[in-house]
Amino acid sequence: MPFVIAVDGPAASGKGTLAQGLARLYGLPHLDSGLLYRAVGVAVETSGGDLGDAAAAEAAARALGPADLADPRLRTREAGEAASRVAVYPAVRAALKAFQHAFAAQEPGAVIDGRDIGTVICPNAAAKLFVTARPEVRAERRWKQLVGQGETVSRAEVLDDIRIRDERDSGRAASPLKAADDAVLLDTSEMTIDEAADAARRIIEAARVRQGFTPKG
Repeated sequence: MPFVIAVDGPAASGKGTLAQGLARLYGLPHLDSGLLYRAVGVAVETSGGDLGDAAAAEAAARALGPADLADPRLRTREAGEAASRVAVYPAVRAALKAFQHAFAAQEPGAVIDGRDIGTVICPNAAAKLFVTARPEVRAERRWKQLVGQGETVSRAEVLDDIRIRDERDSGRAASPLKAADDAVLLDTSEMTIDEAADAARRIIEAARVRQGFTPKG
């Protein structure tokens, strides 16, 4: 059985950075599932569609291919907002579920981060992390990222975005953001990147030993 690591959490919690590090450590492919939703949102807007049109969003999701995930526009603030809007549609989530299932099924395993990986996409994952941090901390991280990309936005605007997304992601009927019952909670609010990476490694290492998984190399 593939050794799957599910890393969930809200926006700017650090889950993507931790997931990438774990993928390198264990020699596993990594999928940022949030990019799938960002790609759908960007595709709808690029075609002149309306993010409020569930049918248009579903069509974009069904047409999505791996190459679409390389679009640099997916890293923008606008793409994040678009992703949060199209992610509420059950048909979009259903269309992207097969993509994620196929990624998780490959041997010897995979690292996938998102918001419903441990609860919906890979409920039987060998290891599950739920990464979080206080909204103010997450907003500061995201603000620095966006400014570093050349975007003009205030800390207050980013914090408002974070709170709106948290409410939307946690309150949606389809696959709401929540920790799996068997996920290990990792609050990175007071941690440096290195401290969070070490904590994540120790959590996953315990699962690796239980499962008998041997990393490449």
